[in-house]
Amino acid sequence: MRTILITGPGGSGRSTIAAATAARAAADGIRTLLLSADRTDTPGAALGAATGPVPAEAAPLLTVCRPDAVDRFRQDLTAFQTRAANVLDLLGAVRLDAEEVTPLPGAEELSFLRALRDAVLCERYDLLVVDLPPLPQALALLALPEELRRYLRRLLPPERQAARALRPVLGRLAGVPMPAEWLYETAARWDLELAAVEAVLTDRGTAVRLVAEPGPAGADAVRTATLGLALRGLPTEALIANRVLPDTDGGTWLAGLLAQQRKTLAEWQQEYDVHPVPHLGRDPHGGDDLAALAVPAVNQAPAPVEWPVTDRIAEDGVLVWHVPLPGATRDELDLIRRGDELLIAVGPFRRIVPLPSALRRCTVAGAALREGELRVRFAPDPGLWPTGGR
Repeated sequence: MRTILITGPGGSGRSTIAAATAARAAADGIRTLLLSADRTDTPGAALGAATGPVPAEAAPLLTVCRPDAVDRFRQDLTAFQTRAANVLDLLGAVRLDAEEVTPLPGAEELSFLRALRDAVLCERYDLLVVDLPPLPQALALLALPEELRRYLRRLLPPERQAARALRPVLGRLAGVPMPAEWLYETAARWDLELAAVEAVLTDRGTAVRLVAEPGPAGADAVRTATLGLALRGLPTEALIANRVLPDTDGGTWLAGLLAQQRKTLAEWQQEYDVHPVPHLGRDPHGGDDLAALAVPAVNQAPAPVEWPVTDRIAEDGVLVWHVPLPGATRDELDLIRRGDELLIAVGPFRRIVPLPSALRRCTVAGAALREGELRVRFAPDPGLWPTGGR
């Protein structure tokens, strides 16, 4: 299954473009699921068919779903209370009824990620179009699975589960109870679910389409989003320039806005695969309006983002790790080596990535940012590097 993630600044029309992209794919004979994080039914308004938490057919070969975060959170909390019944009873805790539960911060995001995972695993569709929240919420959402998995591994390392038989003894020696079996089982289950979501986001068939109106605000948002996506290793497949005005006479009041759009479009076309989408003079509604937007067809062979390591030992005595960071500047870039990981901070974004196996036996020898690419040099550590090879 191919996955297209669609996002953009608030008010850019991303949900309508997502609906148009899904409708275009279905019209081309592709079994398509549109999964929307929109709290209101913007996709349904564009498609001319109401949508909700139950997957429903909006057109031939097109299914639409908007997950209900509140209901999913209630189900998860009820299941958690059931699994932790013994502990809760021991503490004298009063269980919450489903009717009194409201979602906590982050519950909506986790619910949507699970829906994304379920959509891929169901194997009923050939294409998943994901209508993400607006920037920067979408970038935080895309980073969530990897970051949560890292927290789980640090707080409840899987290796500790090997000492299950010793926990009662250790508990008596330490004088405090050891973590219960259900806690490790819960952590393992969460890690497995998050790994499935992370696999979708890092799949070679997953790409992002950015939606923005051409103009100064849109240009700033696209520049920031491109950098954040590159740090996550997600390719920007296309930039949809939405609501592009038609050519008019220079004397109209639209002349200034039109000139601003043309200037931004010219700048974008030097860096992105830009697809202008016309302003219809109204909010798109129904199949005919969505077809008039003429969004690009699905690319069946997207180009994944690569972070290659090149061998320059013979020439310069180093290995070079190439990390594409388009739009990054030297003054906003920071690198920290921590064991077998590298923390990369650039602008408002940061990510901790594991080093490729060969680089773990090296020391950092320097770094440079050239033409939108970070190049980190690693020198082999004589104490760890095998003689005569790797």
